[in-house]
Amino acid sequence: MSHSIDPPGNKKDLGTWGETLVANWLTAHHWRLQDQQWHCAWGEIDLIMVQGCANGEGQIAFVEVKTRSQGSWDGDGLMAITRSKQRKLWKTAQVYLLSHPSWASAICRFDVALVACCWGQPPPHQPERQLLLGNGQYLILQEYIDRAFDFP
Repeated sequence: MSHSIDPPGNKKDLGTWGETLVANWLTAHHWRLQDQQWHCAWGEIDLIMVQGCANGEGQIAFVEVKTRSQGSWDGDGLMAITRSKQRKLWKTAQVYLLSHPSWASAICRFDVALVACCWGQPPPHQPERQLLLGNGQYLILQEYIDRAFDFP
């Protein structure tokens, strides 16, 4: 279901709304939000989603969300996930697991979500992948890449 909210005031707000859209979509697909915008000295992880129990059978997904204007120069955010960014995310995930040892034996993965900010009327299909922002803007989850990269 698409929802309507007040339009974001700045890029940080837009990024947070993109993260919210992705977290809601993942929750509808049987994931639980563990943390959002978790940070340490190495960096920040946008979403930390879990599935199952905090043991060897559970899964933890460290999700990088890229929210961009439609048709952005960097492949809708995908080109921003450089090897350097991957290493920062990996180090940040290691610190997270050290501070949350119950999840240390879970299956870990790094996912990437590409969210586009668009103008006009959202398409009628897949409303669960959309978030109406007002002023004729909406966010749409364009692509979700599970296991987008491995530990470097």
